[in-house]
Amino acid sequence: VAVTEAVVARAAGNYATVDAIAEDVRRKLGGNTIGLVFPILSRNRFAICLRGIARGARKVVVQLGYPSDEVGNHLVDIDALDDSGIDPYKDVLSVAEFRRHFGTPLHPFTGVDYLEFYSELIRENGAEVEIVLSNNPKTILNYTDHVLVCDIHTRKRTKRILKNAGASVVLGLDDILTAPVN
Repeated sequence: VAVTEAVVARAAGNYATVDAIAEDVRRKLGGNTIGLVFPILSRNRFAICLRGIARGARKVVVQLGYPSDEVGNHLVDIDALDDSGIDPYKDVLSVAEFRRHFGTPLHPFTGVDYLEFYSELIRENGAEVEIVLSNNPKTILNYTDHVLVCDIHTRKRTKRILKNAGASVVLGLDDILTAPVN
């Protein structure tokens, strides 16, 4: 017999609501324009957090790494990237530029267009949205200096880079809901 952590958390009342995430994000990041750097492409894991983040902001600027996120979910096929002449180490793309080069690629397993999925999810939760594609974390500072670092494995490095580059607020997902809200 196995009991998952989700069942134990629910039974203990130890879980986060989307509204609690929104309140904590609003308190800690100011509620105006928030930059999200390097979130994973996920319909269930990160998308739930994104709902709360969007509710806690007026505008969300999402900076996606490409061709894939840190866990290997591809935004664009690596061969298509090679054929495009785009350099993922230096080129920053808007959604329009990305679409011009790659069309509307769907994730091979989920069939999801994550650019549209994240955009719609943010709008549905009351915030404006802008998506930019760049592998340089400092790119987000062209849009806002209130940043939520969403990568997991390299978050300490990403936080350090952004702080050294002059961001006024730099938090990670690990800094959200560190204490009860309401």
